[in-house]
Parts: sequence; structure tokens; C-alpha cells
Amino acid sequence: MHFRPLLIIIPVAFSLITGLTTCTKDVGKIGNGYPEEISKIIVKKCATAGCHTNQSKSGAAGLSLETWSNLFDGDRGGAVCIPFSHEFSTLFLFTNTDPAKGAVNTPIMPLSQYNNPRLPLSEIEMNTLTNWINSGAPDSDGRIAFADNSTRKKFYVTNQSCDVITVFDTKTRLQMRYVNVGASGGIESPHMIKVSPDGKHYYTSFSVSGTVIQKFRTSDDQKAGEIFIGTGIWNTFVISPDSKKAFIIDWNSTGKIAYVDVENMAIMPGSPWSGFVWPHGSGLSPNGDTLYVTCQSGNFIYKIPVNDPSSFEEISIDPPQIPVNSAPIQPHDIIFSPDNSMYFISCERSNDVRVFQRSNDSLLAIIQVGHQPVEFAISNSVSTPYLFVTCMVDSSTSETRGSVDVINYKTLQWEKRIKTKISEPHGIGLDDENNVVFVANRNISNPIPPHHSTKCNGTNGFVSFIDLTSLQVLSKTIEVAVDPYSIAVRK
Repeated sequence: MHFRPLLIIIPVAFSLITGLTTCTKDVGKIGNGYPEEISKIIVKKCATAGCHTNQSKSGAAGLSLETWSNLFDGDRGGAVCIPFSHEFSTLFLFTNTDPAKGAVNTPIMPLSQYNNPRLPLSEIEMNTLTNWINSGAPDSDGRIAFADNSTRKKFYVTNQSCDVITVFDTKTRLQMRYVNVGASGGIESPHMIKVSPDGKHYYTSFSVSGTVIQKFRTSDDQKAGEIFIGTGIWNTFVISPDSKKAFIIDWNSTGKIAYVDVENMAIMPGSPWSGFVWPHGSGLSPNGDTLYVTCQSGNFIYKIPVNDPSSFEEISIDPPQIPVNSAPIQPHDIIFSPDNSMYFISCERSNDVRVFQRSNDSLLAIIQVGHQPVEFAISNSVSTPYLFVTCMVDSSTSETRGSVDVINYKTLQWEKRIKTKISEPHGIGLDDENNVVFVANRNISNPIPPHHSTKCNGTNGFVSFIDLTSLQVLSKTIEVAVDPYSIAVRK
């Protein structure tokens, strides 16, 4: 794994370990796409010989700062400047010297080394840099990175301990934006994120003192509204095939289900529905008339007619046991096969995935996987008929590392166990067109030390990537804010 302490002059790992030669003469050219006042800071003090230039970037974490375009290529660890968010931009984090302005990461850049003392940026320079980032970090013509394509393919990651969503560009796999979420100003923990089937909006629910579900446009990541649904541990949710309705699950001993009109941002008559015990994972039939919800404290799922929710059934997932009398296997998530003939349920305690025929809810298979299986992603490609399930715990070591297990949903056979190298994989998403799987690694128990700190309390998490064709973990791992939990993909 690449150690990425970065950032703006010489990364620590390379400067200390390899004895990189000192940054000597300022040879950077003013301009190169930067506004003039930013050029005087970055080009003159950072893109210098032996430091962040095209010629020397291989010894500087792969980062060149010679031009504005180079800046937004990032480095080997991902993006270094997040437009509108200085507090998550390592360009700021490793140049800041004032705790009152944000996190201070050491060593401070520009880095003094050997016989070449270099002063930190002045307060005026830091204010100029911070204001520029917070205004979108535009180039000299006013262009803002990643703002040129409203149909851009993206994926989104919730950060539970920070109340932000990290927005990634699917093609480059770089962080583009951090979106602030929540209604109260305190930590509400954005738990799940989903993109509507029509691709126009994404939504997030909140599990700590949550009262709303929030809606954002995928075109520009701006908030489009919110619906008050009452206090609850609003955990998972599912959106109807026509993108007009949603069902939000309150994970409580006396749980509720909020039925909402997300097109007109209103609660549906008769909502919320009650009478559910620790409801958790949710799925919806292809025509949108039947809601499936896992009971995490039992061995059954709720099968709920949308037009008559009081007539719900309890479908055993551990036959022939009686659900109320058998030891709970903790069904967590539910997902349908691409042809909708089957549904899959991850069972945390029994460490397996259970497969059911949708037409009659009969058990087809029990497939053993890693410890504590939770979230699913499924490929729609004929050449890669894979169901991926994140398993939070790795039982083979004393560490809480986890795995992603792969099931062939055509043969209903376990295919492979993939180690993501980072602790506690949870959220997972998939892009068939680009042949990549995205994994959110929470990194909260026995964590791998992150490269930097931000404004959030706790240890930063990571997003890792798996090649869909070879089922190999890709080399680049991206650090994000604290407790990345859920992933959604705009295709």
C-alpha cells in the first residue's frame, strides 16, 4: 500500500526515506492555468526543481503542480484539491499552520530540508489559497474542475461520522466534491445513499436522531429538498422503479416504515407504517407492489403489500424452524437477481447468503461466506454473473480486516474471497461499463493509520477498487472522511 503523507512540496515518505534532493531553485513559470495570485504561491513555491514538477513527480507521490490541470490529476493516492472544500483538500491540510483555520498535518509544507530552509506559507498566502479552494479552485478562465458535464458518471460514499458525502468521478476514480448533509447541524450519520432509477437524484437517510430524508441532484450535487419523516434510526431505504416513491426503514425494536412521495417531497397517507421488529434491509419487487424487509433480530423477512401494509407476512428464511423460537441468524441486506427470479439475503450471524425463489419464497441455497456478511452489489453483465457481498470481519487473523466474497448467481456457487487490505469493508457499488467494483472500508476497529486528519473526529476510512473481470484488487486506494459506510453509483 502506498503511504501518502503529501502534500504540497515534498511528501514525507519519499523525502525522509529516499533522501530526495532538496528543492533548490524556483524555476516554476507563473501562469499555467492558475489565477495569477495562486500561481505566485503554488508554481513559485511548490512546482520547483526536485519537487512537484512533471519531471520529478515520480519521487513526489506522483503529484505535479506545474499546471492547474496537473493539480486536478491528483497523486497516487487520489485528489489533492477538492473544489469548495478546503477542509478536505490535502493541498490545504499540509500547508496550514493555524489550528483555528482547520486541521494541521505535519510536516508542514513547504518542507525545510538539509541546507535549504523554506518558510511556511504566510497568513496572507494561506487565506488566498483557502478562499480560492472554497470558491471552487477555478482556473485563470474561471473554469471549475469536474463542473463541465452534467451527465458525468459518479459514485457516492456516505461518511457517517462527518455528515458529508464524498462524490467520485467514476472514470478517474478521483474525489470531486464533498457534500454537506444533515438537518440539525450535529452529527446525524448519513447511513444509506441511493441513486434513483432514472439517475436524476440521490437520497440519503440518517441513523442518529434522524428526522428527514434528503434529496440531491446528480447533475450538480446540489440539495433539491428534504422530507420530514419523524425521529428514528432511519437505516435503509428503497426507491420505486418509477423513481417517484421511497420506503425508509426505522431500525428499532418497534420499528416503522415511512412511505414517501419523493417526486413531490411529501409523506404518503397512512405513513409511517408500524408493527415491525428491528426491520433493516429493504428491497422492492420489480413492479413496485411488494416491499421486502429483513428482520435483523429474527429468522424471517417481512413481505409487505404496498397497498395494504397491515396484511404483511413473515417469511421464514431458516426453514423448518419457527422464526420466533429459533436462534437469530441476523438477516441484514436483501437484493434481487438481474432477472428478478431470485432474491439473496445476507445473514450476519450464520455467515452465509441465503437464496430464495421469488415466485414462491422457497429456499434454493445456503452459501457460506466470510464473517459478518452485510451489503450487496450485483453485476448485470452476462460475462460476469457475480454477486458481491462485503464481510466485515476476517476470521483468519486477529485483525478486523474483512473481505469481499464473490458468488456466481447463475450456478449459486461461491467463487472467491477478495481481501481489500483495509479494515471493515461495508458499502459496495458496481459499474458494469467500466468493469470496476467500489468498496467502502470503515476502518474504525483496529484501523490502518490514515495519511492525514481532517475536521472530523475519528479515523479516516478508505475506498478500494476491484477489477470486475479479473476479480483482483486494484492498486490505488483512496482515503476519505471518517466512517465511509454506504455507496451508490450513478450509471
